[in-house]
Amino acid sequence: MATPSMKPGLRCGVSDWENNNTQISRTAEHMRQISHLIRQEGRALRNETTSKVICDEYDNSCRLSDRVRDITHWKKSLEACALKVDSEMDLLILAKEETERALAATVLPLEVTAECLTLREGRRGNELVSDLVEAELKKEVEVITVVQRVLQNSIDQAFQQLCLLQEARHQLTLDLQHKMEALDVDIYCLSLTVTSPEISLKPNPTRVLPGSTTPQQWEQFSHGNISRAKDEMQNSLQLRENISLTRTQVQNELDAQRIATEFAFRKHTHHLEQAQQELQWQLKTTQDEISELEKDIRELERDVQAEMAPLKLVHTRLENRTKRPGMDLCRDDVQYGLVEESKHLDSTILALKQKLAQTQDSLQSLRKHEAQMLEDLSCKKEALSLEQRSVKTHQRMTLAAKTEASLSAVVPLTNSSNRHKLEMA
Repeated sequence: MATPSMKPGLRCGVSDWENNNTQISRTAEHMRQISHLIRQEGRALRNETTSKVICDEYDNSCRLSDRVRDITHWKKSLEACALKVDSEMDLLILAKEETERALAATVLPLEVTAECLTLREGRRGNELVSDLVEAELKKEVEVITVVQRVLQNSIDQAFQQLCLLQEARHQLTLDLQHKMEALDVDIYCLSLTVTSPEISLKPNPTRVLPGSTTPQQWEQFSHGNISRAKDEMQNSLQLRENISLTRTQVQNELDAQRIATEFAFRKHTHHLEQAQQELQWQLKTTQDEISELEKDIRELERDVQAEMAPLKLVHTRLENRTKRPGMDLCRDDVQYGLVEESKHLDSTILALKQKLAQTQDSLQSLRKHEAQMLEDLSCKKEALSLEQRSVKTHQRMTLAAKTEASLSAVVPLTNSSNRHKLEMA
């Protein structure tokens, strides 16, 4: 009978076999327990990471929303401030242009005053005097010169303030542009989701870029730009008030001086007219007196000639009576009477000739004075004519002042700055 084949080697016992099976079962159970724990931890980790990712995404989306709201708030604040700056710049430009027109309006008064002074230099003789009108005209030149200097200073200040406002406006515009770009970026980031096709992994996305700022610095920067713009607008408002007050004051000074000069013109013209009328009356009475003197001279000459005949008669009688002979050459009453008559006629003729000479001297003096009065009257007429021309010339200032007053009441409807404002979204 054949025997079964047997594998060579050691054989274990039944107990070893049972122990081995038990060990395998225990190891399997232990490994399953470990695996179960790992699976539970993995599920918990998955749930935790998923929740964390969702929460983080939600929180960052909320932060983005808050950031968009903050940027929008500052953007609106910057836009409102920029609009106010533009409005203030327009008002300051308008005030500057009004001041420039006021400065240009002083050119005519200065020319008129200089022309009046030049006209009055044409006076002749005693009429070329340093009177109140000349003093007022010179004072008017000084007032206009001071006014021009004050107005030019106001224009320079307005220009400097416009530069400051323009610089503040530029800072607002630059900040506003940055806000718009940042707003677009954050809105785009807020619109992205995990399913967006634009998302991808980036190299070193957590790096800190040079020039990065803190939220406090970011807010302080925009707040500083707005504060600076408000300060410049306040300075501009104060400057506009000062310029308006200055224009009013200088216009009042110009008007007051113009009125004072016109009053001096009227007063001097009245005095000239009175002096001319007085001189004309004196000239007329002098001419009348000359006529009377000429008439008296002719009568005195006739009287002298009339006295010559009696004198010739007396001389002839006396000469003839010298021919009496002998004792008849007597100095009788006739002789005494003829001698007395001769003396009387000689004294009468001498007195008449003296009076005639005196009258002729007086006539020459009157004629000389008449010539002086005629010359002076001519000077006065020329002076009065020049004064009237000066008055008419000076009245151009009054017409110009009325025209300027009517034009200043008109407010231009267009923006004179000709600036292209930033379009705000």
